Amino acid sequence: MDLDAHLDVARQAAVEAGEILVRYLAEGVEIRNKEASGGVSYDLVSDADLHAEQRIAEVLRKATPGYELLGEETLDGAADAEHLWVIDPLDGTNNFAHRLPHFAVSIAYYRHGKPAVGVVYNPARNDWYTAIAGGGAIHNGNRVQVSAAQQLSEVLIGCGFYYDRGAMMRSTLAAVNDLFETQIHGIRRFGTASLDLCQVGAGNFGGFFEYQLSPWDFAAGRLFVEEAGGRVTTATGDPLPMAKTSLVASNGHLHEALVEITQRHASY
Repeated sequence: MDLDAHLDVARQAAVEAGEILVRYLAEGVEIRNKEASGGVSYDLVSDADLHAEQRIAEVLRKATPGYELLGEETLDGAADAEHLWVIDPLDGTNNFAHRLPHFAVSIAYYRHGKPAVGVVYNPARNDWYTAIAGGGAIHNGNRVQVSAAQQLSEVLIGCGFYYDRGAMMRSTLAAVNDLFETQIHGIRRFGTASLDLCQVGAGNFGGFFEYQLSPWDFAAGRLFVEEAGGRVTTATGDPLPMAKTSLVASNGHLHEALVEITQRHASY
């Protein structure tokens, strides 16, 4: 299969998962806290997540037998597999739980550890972000690029908060404070990392950062940013691993200035 065929498969899986999510959103869904060791968890899960992930897995396994699948809820494929699908069936569960129509299905195909195909789909708005390695970033059929801004004072910055409400939260807020001192236009926190990354790729955000994300949170969005001409690293400026990590994405021009701030507060 070529990469266009992989994209078609990922889109089909996203459509079918999106239908499940929209149906649950309309009919109602039970939201549960994931188990936390030693305290309350603010990390939510629902039957919608689980049902959507199951359907995505069915579509992908039928089309690409033998590929590994790594996902948020039940899929534990090897991150270093030669052929790997990375799946978040419902990114933005908190938004979904509160009936905010800002959530996404995120599906990426990695070949030999490199991102090759990415799909981020908001089924509540029929909003599509897709990318193929070497093929550019596409939003609803139109090719997009990162912002041309040269200074932080010219842009909005997106950020995310991990479920930790201790030291990591304080680090995030400290970084936000320092960003405001650079005269950025503002901070946006929309609660769906995959879509936030796509806002960088589409040129709406000059950058985005979060101090802890999992591979399924960023696998597709990362490729979208890079194919739109942007840059993605850890919060300390290192290459992004295929593991739980901090993340900074930018239009490239602003990357060093962003990392200077996020690195300063990365000792949580």
